Amino acid sequence: PALRDPDSSVSCSEGVFKCPEDQLPLDYAKIYPDPELEAQVLSLAIRCIHSEEGCRWSGLIKHLQVGSGRMGRVRVLPHEPPSPPLCSPGPSRHLDLPEHVQHGCPKRRVKCEFCASDFTGEAFEGHQGTCPQESVYCENKCGARMMRRLLSQHALAECPKRTQPCTYCAKEFVFDTIQNHQYQCPRYPVPCPNQCGTPSIPREDIPVHLKESCNTAMLLCPFKEAGCKHRCPKLAMGRHLEESTKAHLGMVCALVSRQRQEILELRRDMEELSVSSDGTLIWKISDYARKLQEAKARSNYEFFSPPFYTHKYGYKLQVSAFLNGNGSGESSHLSVYIRVLPGEYDNLLEWPFSYRVTFSLLDQSDPSLSKPQHITETFHPDPNWKNFQKPGASRGSLDESTLGFGYPKFISHEDIRKRNYVRDNAIFIKASVEIPQKILA
Repeated sequence: PALRDPDSSVSCSEGVFKCPEDQLPLDYAKIYPDPELEAQVLSLAIRCIHSEEGCRWSGLIKHLQVGSGRMGRVRVLPHEPPSPPLCSPGPSRHLDLPEHVQHGCPKRRVKCEFCASDFTGEAFEGHQGTCPQESVYCENKCGARMMRRLLSQHALAECPKRTQPCTYCAKEFVFDTIQNHQYQCPRYPVPCPNQCGTPSIPREDIPVHLKESCNTAMLLCPFKEAGCKHRCPKLAMGRHLEESTKAHLGMVCALVSRQRQEILELRRDMEELSVSSDGTLIWKISDYARKLQEAKARSNYEFFSPPFYTHKYGYKLQVSAFLNGNGSGESSHLSVYIRVLPGEYDNLLEWPFSYRVTFSLLDQSDPSLSKPQHITETFHPDPNWKNFQKPGASRGSLDESTLGFGYPKFISHEDIRKRNYVRDNAIFIKASVEIPQKILA
């Protein structure tokens, strides 16, 4: 009988090599490899052994996996039938299986290691990752491991890391934290802290309930800002208001008086903050024509400037003007005067006031067209004049009984019209005080 050498394409009988096709004896010395023929064979196209079952894979012989050597591991016996599918019994294959047949052929037979079901290769690909018997970890990362078929029930009702909406506010929380949330949930029902009998009040509504609805809540009297300190349950507040009408009225009147005084003090403080403190005042008198007519209609009608300080922490002064004149200048001139007002720092200053004062009516002509010709007068206060003595607290800025010191004939109405002393129906009066350096130190 002929014996097949697994590494040879010829048969050997009793030490004589024979051709496998015609069984004629061969001279072993004349058998040699043919590289060119080998290359032609390796370039031949082949199909998958499961092509009859529908697999369309094809490729070259040289792409088949080989165990060792070159053509020695690839043998084709034309007289034997083709190999059956992988899962069925039959004669041994004549080809070493390529990677495709072992792992990629959609018609190969595969058994699931979890449920033991049998699949074709293409059906097994769809089964992978969905096998109900496969052991998997919980997707919520709670650490539990179970068969996939039990996973949905676990995630729905057992997993401590599942999300669940709060029954009261509907926000989503992890299950093992929802109990702690209830201690802070704004819609969690709680009883009234005053035990008024109202059940199940949402936690965030408690302040409104205590203020508007709870009959047992303790309230302060609505006149607390006026000074009433009464405190009683809401039900009793109406009676308190009826019984205390007269007392509440007295409290409100006292409050109004205090507020009026505070307003006056604030107004005085605001005036002080707006007062100039560099010894110079530039006073704009707007609507000049109307005010001049008003001064002509009312004898000795005086206009007052904003107050100003000679320097920081210095004397407080004020300028006044009679647009239609005063004294010897009445009806023909503009009269200007200055006087000392009670200031915040009078107790720190030397008296009487004795520093030089300069008045100017400013020329509003365009400096690029002509040189301005301001009307200027300067004087030194008479220390014997009562207006320059330390003012008393009763002398105010509108105290017309005490005239200032100045010029009843500062400028005539005729001279005012000669240049642009009046422009855009306004005039500017400047007053400046020269303070010795020693008083500024």
